[in-house]
Amino acid sequence: MDLDNSSGGVDVEVMDNLKEPLLKPLDIDNKDKRIRTVKFKIGDIECASCATTIESVLGKLDGIKSATVSPIEGQAAVNYIPELINARKIKEAVEDAGFPVSEFPEQDVAVCRLRIKGMACTSCSESVECALRMVDGVKNAVVGLALEEAKVHFDPNLTDTSCIIQAIEDAGFGVELVSSGNDVSKLHLKLEGVDSPEDMTIVQSSVESVEGVSNVEVNLAEKKVTITYDSDFTGPRSLIRCIEEAGHDSKVYQVNLYVPPRPREAERKHEIQMYRNQFFLSCLFSVPIFLFSMVLPMLPPYGNWLDYKVHNMLTVGMLLRWILCTPVQFIVGRRFYVGSYHALRRRSANMDVLVALGTNVAYFYSVYIAIKAFALDKFEGQDFFETSSMLISFILLGKYLEVLAKGKTSDALAKLTDLAPDTAFLLSLDDDDNVISEIEISTQLIQKNDILKVAPGAKVPVDGIVVRGHSYVNESMITGEATPISKKLGDKVIGGTMNENGCLLVKATHVGSETALSQIVQLVEAAQLARAPVQKLADQISKFFVPTVVIVAFLTWLGWFIPGEFGLFPENWIPKGMDKFELALQFGISVLVVACPCALGLATPTAVMVATGKGASQGVLIKGGNALEKAHKVKTVVFDKTGTLTVGKPVVVNAVLFSSYSMEEFCAVSIATEANSEHPIAKSVVEHAKRLLKTFGSTEHVMEAKDFEVHTGAGVSGRVGDKMVLVGNKRLMRHNNVQVGPEVEKYVSEHENLARTCVLVAIDGKIAGSFAVTDPVKPEAARVISYLHSMNITSIMVTGDNWATAAAIAKEVGIDKVYAETDPLGKADRIKELQMKGMAVAMVGDGINDSPALVAADVGMAIGAGTDVAIEAADIVLMKSNLEDVVTAIDLSRKTMSRIRLNYVWALGYNILGMPVAAGVLFPFTGIRLPPWLAGACMAASSLSVVCSSLLLQSYKKPLHIQSVSNGKFA
Repeated sequence: MDLDNSSGGVDVEVMDNLKEPLLKPLDIDNKDKRIRTVKFKIGDIECASCATTIESVLGKLDGIKSATVSPIEGQAAVNYIPELINARKIKEAVEDAGFPVSEFPEQDVAVCRLRIKGMACTSCSESVECALRMVDGVKNAVVGLALEEAKVHFDPNLTDTSCIIQAIEDAGFGVELVSSGNDVSKLHLKLEGVDSPEDMTIVQSSVESVEGVSNVEVNLAEKKVTITYDSDFTGPRSLIRCIEEAGHDSKVYQVNLYVPPRPREAERKHEIQMYRNQFFLSCLFSVPIFLFSMVLPMLPPYGNWLDYKVHNMLTVGMLLRWILCTPVQFIVGRRFYVGSYHALRRRSANMDVLVALGTNVAYFYSVYIAIKAFALDKFEGQDFFETSSMLISFILLGKYLEVLAKGKTSDALAKLTDLAPDTAFLLSLDDDDNVISEIEISTQLIQKNDILKVAPGAKVPVDGIVVRGHSYVNESMITGEATPISKKLGDKVIGGTMNENGCLLVKATHVGSETALSQIVQLVEAAQLARAPVQKLADQISKFFVPTVVIVAFLTWLGWFIPGEFGLFPENWIPKGMDKFELALQFGISVLVVACPCALGLATPTAVMVATGKGASQGVLIKGGNALEKAHKVKTVVFDKTGTLTVGKPVVVNAVLFSSYSMEEFCAVSIATEANSEHPIAKSVVEHAKRLLKTFGSTEHVMEAKDFEVHTGAGVSGRVGDKMVLVGNKRLMRHNNVQVGPEVEKYVSEHENLARTCVLVAIDGKIAGSFAVTDPVKPEAARVISYLHSMNITSIMVTGDNWATAAAIAKEVGIDKVYAETDPLGKADRIKELQMKGMAVAMVGDGINDSPALVAADVGMAIGAGTDVAIEAADIVLMKSNLEDVVTAIDLSRKTMSRIRLNYVWALGYNILGMPVAAGVLFPFTGIRLPPWLAGACMAASSLSVVCSSLLLQSYKKPLHIQSVSNGKFA
């Protein structure tokens, strides 16, 4: 083969291949559009022949791209096309071949968040939910009216985000994808030197070849690239370097960070600007109409020219009002027509329908009057052009003020988002950990394992671990804890917190969307989207509200028109310039436009938004309206002991021998057995035993416990050398038939009465010695229990510890009822027993062993310093380990529910009182009449008042903090 002659052809081919993206956008008609992978375990694989058989069986299935089976690990990885086959059929095929399948993943459920545009009231949000649930593959859909977002759970094998977006658009609403569950981290870049599609293709190919990159979106027109990646595999600086290195020949690519505007903030600004512009545009026409119809006619001779006849009875004033009103009705008011069309097409009705009906009746009746005046020389009639234009103007003013106020409801969340600093100092270290360089970079460029310098007075850029230095860090912006926390080697720091005095070197452990700050923001956003059960009232009312209003408006018109025709009320009731039909029509229009379904729809979500945001800023994360509503009903709070009522850092205060074993041997077997346990008491025993060994001058000999076993709620056991060792409480000893003698009983009793826990150590069936462990009670515990009593809330303690210790702790903090020696499932059973008595129960815990109880309780509260499992299981997360936040959570929920009820009273009361007044109930007795334009202003004011009412929750103060300050103490 002539290599020289063939090299040119190969180079061209290679260059052509380089220009093709690795993740090609495939044709929709091609069934290879999406390829999914499923991994699972297969049993009974005895040899390579079995693996080949399984691969052969799977390869024959239509839709299987590839199947790989490992005979050693007994694991299969199958790539398949979801349009042709699903994971369940793959599993069935393997089982039909005679091989059992295990560890098979549950049904795929993906999540996406969408921003919905054009929702005006609860009826709109219900229509969006209905449209989403009708999409094949959608499992669940929640739409938040106040947040203007939807969260959709769907099966990616059956549908995707584009189908979901299409369904919402078909329902008549604007939609924008905020995020999908697959998005791990995103990097937005702006490129220079990219001038052609070929350049962009090279950039895309280079980035897609990087491990950890899952998606690359390119925009050649704006020269922007959006990269979705997994931060465990790569990072922003690596991706930028990859693009820069993709330049070829004389082509140099320069990369800059691009910060896209926050979608919600940009959308809110656009919405505010739109309503403001529309209001001013309508005023441009409505103000002259108002002057021509209501002001100048009252000021002769200035208004006399308006009565000049253009033709027959058509006056200059009427013609000018018609001309000025038409743009308001059909250009400014177009949004009401569009909204009505989409609502009626969905067989529902909303505020747009009411406004469109009211203004159309007023406008077209006025047009009818103007045409008759033009055609007849002896016709007298009153037009309502000012009613139509002023009604639209006042509604737009109300909407403008409403979106301004609604923007304030998410202020707390915006402040949290802004806590992270813009830049950080990145250090490079040599092999001896000496600093060799220091550069300032954007926080968006930080990658995992970066070493960052945090100077005094600077903010910590991301979550990490201190690798050098000592300082005090103010975490109040995250946890609400005002006292700075000491940070030294090995301590964790949170991004967005303030370094007080010393200089710290921090190793980044969580970046981007994985930081605590981002997780808090995501949790609060999810909470604001979750619908409170109390909102069901508004949802039920909204279903029949608008049709009822239309019927009432029609009956109002009939109720005034028919008696007027039959002369059942005096002629002097009819205002000058009107006839009976026009008076009746004005009452009917007023009823149409005074009714406000929007206020009902906003009553709950706006209050929940403000409360969850305020709670987050106070260190209390409430997972949605459901948790808020349940928390306000709580009458019993169940506390775990270790780590909840106590500090959670046990200390051994005494060690004693009850046998002939030496202290060195006793400590050695205790260390070996307890070393495998994660329990705080076990760790304190290990630390104390190691210190004792050093005291006796003994070198620590590492021994290993075999056959290690955890006895839940009792202790641990294992075989150390040839000795069988038990370490735990008296229950463990009795269960293993180890006799507890009088001397041991006396020792245990004395220490338990001092609120200490005794850890007994038995070797080969006989008690060798004991450790006495104490865990100090949190200083605020007694005050919290006392305050809960003042709120008529009963406090109960449930613990796995012994009765004597539990009773001593309970007496110290003021708890009357105690359940001791209870295992994790027993804690959950105790809570269920309390619920059976009709009590609403809250559980406060911190450990993995508390998670069953947290789930079983009506409201689970996890101490923030606790485990991830406990936090996941809880309804409310207390960011700091201060028990005062238990009171804060319950008190905030009570204040919020009280505010929601007040909102409902106002919204319902407004409609119940407003509609009769608009219908003219007071007119016969007082002469008070609500003109349609004023009724429209009232409708707009009702929504605004509900939002402002919810905003008052921003002034919420912690009850115990207020009490402490008033008593001259520090909270």
